[in-house]
Amino acid sequence: MIGRRIVSIAAGLLMLPLAGSIAHADETGIASIHSWVKVGRKTCMATHFHYGNSSGQRTKKAAMQVAVQDWASFTATEYGTSWARFSIAGSRSVKCGQTSSGWSCAVEARPCRPF
Repeated sequence: MIGRRIVSIAAGLLMLPLAGSIAHADETGIASIHSWVKVGRKTCMATHFHYGNSSGQRTKKAAMQVAVQDWASFTATEYGTSWARFSIAGSRSVKCGQTSSGWSCAVEARPCRPF
C-alpha cells in the first residue's frame, strides 16, 4: 500500500515539468504573425485587436457576456485558449447601448496570454 502511494507521488512529480506545456497545447501558431509585447507577466499582441458584439439582449449584463464570449470564441479559434481571456486582454474597450430591440455591446481588446 505504501509502495503504491510512493510510486504515485513519484509519477506525479515527474509529470510537473510537463504541466506548463499542457497550457499551450491548443495554441495554433497563428499568433506568431503579429508582434508581441510583454506586459508584466503577460504576453500581449502589440497592436492587433479582436472584436466581439452582441445585440437584442434583455439586460446590459447579458449583452456584455455575449459580446465577451464572441470575442473569446473567435480569439480561441484563431490563436488558442491561452490568448482568449478577455479579463487579461490589453487595451479593453466596451460600448453598450439600449434600443427598442434590447441591449447590445461591442468589445475590443488586444489578446494576451498569461505567460
